[in-house]
Amino acid sequence: MHLIVLEQTPSSRLGGQQIALFDICCGLAEKGHKISLLYTQEGNLLEQYQQFCDRVFKVKRYLINRPQYVFDFLIDLWKVGKNIPFDCKTLVLSNQFHDTPFGSALASYKNVPLVCYLHLPPPRKKLATWQWNMGLRGLKKFLAFSNLGSQWSIGLKGVKHFITVSNHTKSDWVNSDYPENIIDIVYNGVDLEVYKPTNDFVKTRKEWNISEDIEVISFVGRLDRAKGVETIIKAFALLQKNFPNTRLLIAGNSVNDKEDYKKLLEQLVVDLKVEQSVKFLGHVNNTTSLYQVSDVTVLASQWSEPFGRAIIESMACSTPVVGSRIGGIPEILTGEFQNFLFEATNERDLAETLSRVINWREKDAQLGERCRHHISSKLSFEKMIDGIEKVLETVIIQHN
Repeated sequence: MHLIVLEQTPSSRLGGQQIALFDICCGLAEKGHKISLLYTQEGNLLEQYQQFCDRVFKVKRYLINRPQYVFDFLIDLWKVGKNIPFDCKTLVLSNQFHDTPFGSALASYKNVPLVCYLHLPPPRKKLATWQWNMGLRGLKKFLAFSNLGSQWSIGLKGVKHFITVSNHTKSDWVNSDYPENIIDIVYNGVDLEVYKPTNDFVKTRKEWNISEDIEVISFVGRLDRAKGVETIIKAFALLQKNFPNTRLLIAGNSVNDKEDYKKLLEQLVVDLKVEQSVKFLGHVNNTTSLYQVSDVTVLASQWSEPFGRAIIESMACSTPVVGSRIGGIPEILTGEFQNFLFEATNERDLAETLSRVINWREKDAQLGERCRHHISSKLSFEKMIDGIEKVLETVIIQHN
């Protein structure tokens, strides 16, 4: 099987979507499949892709945002078709629906199937609404969004099959009139050799300069409102009234230059008088070590989070996770772990949930082992790769 993969920026710093694709490509390459990567901007995973990809090819764009870009779009299609070999075992895989205009055109041009990996809910059917008094600026915005919506609509019509990361996300697309029978669910998986518990908890704490008697809560992800970081900080301030020996570590950066939001969070910490107990770490390369040093990881998403990669990474490291009851998160925190769900945006509910689990090392020392078993039995790297491989091979067989 030969996969031609469309990615915007191959980077581990943008979120789980990009990491998941890299893991899938790497895993399929290890199983003998050929991978060719198309990308528009360089990222920190590019060199690693080059180590196992058959071809790595930069294109200018996957969308035609302006009339003058039509020529670039067509030239890129021609170059890809000329420089990358296509055969009856070739398939185009778009890592997000946003890039399907190029993916659909390429698949149609070379008569191969297009598969789209769904990490997000579907786009709104109407991205912009006409108003008579919108003015010149409003008119330009209306035309831009209308053009965007039209291209996505055309691109998505060219998709032969979809893969989504949760039943919740599949339901979102089915409710938007996409046929249920062309959408398969393959949950994300995690490499248990990378994400694993520490062999020496005391030593790990010393490396982080954190004493054993401190209870550590961590957040790993983008710093934006959708991730509910404000809720975490407010809940932490409430928790500290009864658990003064706690610390909050926030790992991640703002994306799209939204530094104002980080400043808002930093000011919130000061306003709540917990600045001595909260630390902003920025981007952390070794998140395994952060999970290992933590007592609890929190994912407080306020939007319809399709999956929540930090959950499986943390639990694979034997660190329990408290997550908001929204999107695909309840599909991961099942069984006894559904007790660690809280109502999204509700800092009091989050604080109460944290208070029940924060000192698990004393009350329920085997909880960490059960967290790891939960992931290894249901959400391993191998299960994800096998699931993706099965879907893609079926699509190729049906197309031929």
